[in-house]
Amino acid sequence: MKDTIAATIADVVYEHYNVSVAVELTRPDAQFGDFATNVALQLTKLVGQPPRLVAEALKTALDAKLSDTASEIAIAGPGFINIKLRDESLLGQIGGVPVQSWEGKTVVAEYSDPNPFKVLHAGHLYTSLVGDVVANLLELAGAQVHRVNFGGDVGMHVGKTMWAITQQLGGEFPDKLAAIDDASKLEWVSERYVAGNNAYEDDENAKQAIVALNKRIYAVHAEHDTTSPLAQIYWTCRTWSYDGFNDLYTRLGMHPFEKYYPESEVSDLGLATVKAHIGPVYEESEGAVIFRGEPFGLFTQVFINSEGLPTYAAKDVGLIQHKYQDYHYDSSFIITDSSQKDHLSVVMKSVEQYEPELVARTIHKTHGRIKLAGGIKMSSRKGNTLSANAILDATAEANLAAREDTGDQTATVLGAIRYSFLKNRIGGDIVYDPSESVSLEGNSGPYLQYAHARAYSILSKSTTELTPLLGQSFEAGERMLLRKLSEYTETVDRSVTELLPHHICGYLYELAHEFNRFYEHNRVLNDPREAIRLSLVSTYANTLKNGLQLLGITAPEHM
Repeated sequence: MKDTIAATIADVVYEHYNVSVAVELTRPDAQFGDFATNVALQLTKLVGQPPRLVAEALKTALDAKLSDTASEIAIAGPGFINIKLRDESLLGQIGGVPVQSWEGKTVVAEYSDPNPFKVLHAGHLYTSLVGDVVANLLELAGAQVHRVNFGGDVGMHVGKTMWAITQQLGGEFPDKLAAIDDASKLEWVSERYVAGNNAYEDDENAKQAIVALNKRIYAVHAEHDTTSPLAQIYWTCRTWSYDGFNDLYTRLGMHPFEKYYPESEVSDLGLATVKAHIGPVYEESEGAVIFRGEPFGLFTQVFINSEGLPTYAAKDVGLIQHKYQDYHYDSSFIITDSSQKDHLSVVMKSVEQYEPELVARTIHKTHGRIKLAGGIKMSSRKGNTLSANAILDATAEANLAAREDTGDQTATVLGAIRYSFLKNRIGGDIVYDPSESVSLEGNSGPYLQYAHARAYSILSKSTTELTPLLGQSFEAGERMLLRKLSEYTETVDRSVTELLPHHICGYLYELAHEFNRFYEHNRVLNDPREAIRLSLVSTYANTLKNGLQLLGITAPEHM
């Protein structure tokens, strides 16, 4: 509807002034109408006429062309054109299918990206949940989405962890791993990373031992070693990490990943690709291979170190190649911490020199730091990481303290966390407060879940048959709710276009507020208009449920 009206206005402008313009429609306050445009103000310099005069000329034509759609077209202020829709037109926007803007497109959505041998922290939790919802949006818009995950199962962090593990075991004794309790395996491995990292930074002898051990781990992969004591420790602890990640994804209610890309599987192709382009793109420097980013306003980065091993940059090159070989994607979506932005900019600029089409197909979004209430940042290097499981546990405790009901509150806890992350625009820092996230008052997931349960409760108290809304006339309060309901598909389309879920969160919160105003001033049960108003309540509940499910949040019938 919105696009059709905008196109009609653009046609009228061209017919009158032989000028092509992009018409933008906004949502004014309800007292002014359902849509508004400032196109007359845009045209005044182009056509040499006062905007009010231009608006009047356009209104005359639009009164005829939009007569089946609009009940009133008015001019306000210096030349704004306000459009009020007919009730049937308003109803026609409710329950519409979002624009299939990605139909026929193949998209690889890469998110989460935790590293085995390290804890999955709050940043990973954020990218896991937000990436999952962005993939939902792409699927809703018609894309074939492949959800993939990437993680560093080789590299210096593994060397640090494996060194600390062997120190803890008193040597390379894989049998001693059997003594580690199942419930604490992932935490135990993560603690070894912290110990190894501290030793690497503080003890030169340990540092040299870790460097040497790191080479041996690369050899484990190169030689397909699964039997040596070191290999047995490595593969066992890597499995513990991946099992822990999968358990958390299940706990979060996420869609399963189609494929994991360990760094060990992409390293060889990355190494070969970089070596194949030494000279025109990469260059040798002091025994390493680098890409000079300064000519592009970036920085120089090492892709192959002096030991002949691929760095993170070369592994990312291999990942890009592997994803395209596997899926021949039209677009590759990636979401990472903002600390990866400059790094990936250098990687992409290097790849752009020999495969520009792959870079053009890549969409990279970054998020800010996840902080505790009070502004404390998190780091995994010194062990003061806020883990994903710690966030879940803290939120569960806050939820239990806020509720008298001691039953299963899993859906409420997950709704609280998801919504707290998703309601923020991707890119900025997030301060997470567990107590605030579970509140039934304010802009929270549980507030919206309760709003749905409340609507369902109203419906369950009546035996009156619902009346189809089409063909009805509506009172002022009813129409206000209809007007807000009509914005759902438009909001989803915007979220798909920008790949930003926070638009949907904001809309659902506003919708719940609009319903509260409606319900406060318009009796539903035992009212002469009960059948019509129950249909409005049902439409509201379904819209709220659809939006919450798109965000991966359960819409409960009771709370």
